[in-house]
Amino acid sequence: MNFRSGIYIVPTHRWYIERTVWLIAGTLLLLCTALAALHRPMWVYGVYVLALASITVSVTGFCVVGNVLRLSGFTPMLARSGPTPGNLYFMQTDAWYLERRIYLVVGINLVLASTLALLHSTWWLIFPAFVGIAMLVFAATGFCIMANTLYWMGAEPRLAPTRAAVTAP
Repeated sequence: MNFRSGIYIVPTHRWYIERTVWLIAGTLLLLCTALAALHRPMWVYGVYVLALASITVSVTGFCVVGNVLRLSGFTPMLARSGPTPGNLYFMQTDAWYLERRIYLVVGINLVLASTLALLHSTWWLIFPAFVGIAMLVFAATGFCIMANTLYWMGAEPRLAPTRAAVTAP
């Protein structure tokens, strides 16, 4: 495994499907987490739904929210090329690239934290809240802690990272 250095930041020049999905998912995750912590613990099942949706996107490429956004006029940056079943939006699944791994890791971690919140202590809801905040930061700035960790560990991104302009001496 080749370790890298530097900061990985996804493009933020426009609101494409994948970026907008993280904004929506982060908002819903924070809402469900807050309701589970402050109102009724059963709201943690909303976190489960988001987690399972994230795992489904990583494994199959199919994203319900991505399809709604596509119908609303958003364009993708990680869509499969060529025709898809029913002319629906599917994320590329030909390799385990960085962005696809993020969906899987986030989904697994949310399932674990939600289970611990239900079975052990509601203090475990701090983790999904942190993930929700990280999703919003990612959507707004293009910076993601998990993406950078995977990038430093050698995962190859599909979204071209934004780079500072380099001038010749």
